[in-house]
Amino acid sequence: MKTAVIGATGMVGQTMIRVLEERNFPITELIPAASEKSVGKEIVFNGKAVKIVSVKEAVEAKPAFAIFSAGASTSRDWAPEFAKNGTVVIDNSSYWRMYPEVPLVVPEINSHAIKKGDMIISNPNCSTIQMVMALAPLHRRYKIKRLVAATYQSVTGTGVKAVRQMENERAGIKGDMAYAHPIDKNCFPHGGSFQDDGYTSEEQKLIDETRKILEDPTIMVTATVARIPVVGGHSEAINIEFEQEFDIEDVKKLIASFPGVTVCDNPAKNEYPMPVTAHNRDEVFVGRIRRDFSREKCLNLWIVSDNIRKGAATNAVQIAEYMAANKLY
Repeated sequence: MKTAVIGATGMVGQTMIRVLEERNFPITELIPAASEKSVGKEIVFNGKAVKIVSVKEAVEAKPAFAIFSAGASTSRDWAPEFAKNGTVVIDNSSYWRMYPEVPLVVPEINSHAIKKGDMIISNPNCSTIQMVMALAPLHRRYKIKRLVAATYQSVTGTGVKAVRQMENERAGIKGDMAYAHPIDKNCFPHGGSFQDDGYTSEEQKLIDETRKILEDPTIMVTATVARIPVVGGHSEAINIEFEQEFDIEDVKKLIASFPGVTVCDNPAKNEYPMPVTAHNRDEVFVGRIRRDFSREKCLNLWIVSDNIRKGAATNAVQIAEYMAANKLY
């Protein structure tokens, strides 16, 4: 089973290749593809050197899967070319997510959305993935009416340039700026680009993608995204209003028993999820589980996950695993 990784030299692309190794995905040949400046260079996969090729060469190789992490414009231009050649595309960009005919998948929640013949599958936004992993079992039991989300997002969500900016600031070095403001010792309520309505594109993704993945357009969602000087994971404070009254112990059991989720919630011992908890891990960590006493049928959660792993690379590989296991390619 030939598998291409498009954007193989980027932060997420490199992690995708590492996850493919770790999970022993049944690859017969890895085809790493990147921009022209990287073509001909080598990466190591399963102890062997593999040459990076152009995206065009990857299309011509006709792999079974092409896992993309190379930006929306690359996905827009090249995903259909792979699909025409019989390759299933699993795309980590935002480009295809809200197309009605394109499944938007978190395998633990809605793998049933993938049907044989689907040639482009979308990987959700990292912040959405970790949030819906905690919400899905609760929505099925109590039905979510409204969500208020505040995210505290790692600089790794922006990419290598943002990480370098923070490292430069900490070292007192002037360099390229990924953000409009300093990020070290700072926090700003800005992720993505601002829309005419005052929300950012990152906030809009949380709204639209949550409804699509949970298959319920009636859920009301509002969000604020902030960027913080952290490497290793996104954190979220989520307030949930349910249609039905809930039992707090049942809520904890539902979250703890959901695959891929770990409850870390013992305030008496200062145990709660943090980015250092989640760094280089695939689990979604949930803590500070408590009733909101200011309003009926409301709950507060704190959710943390590594945005590069489960938020991007691991989720994409899990989609490929599901499709391979069920002969959907």
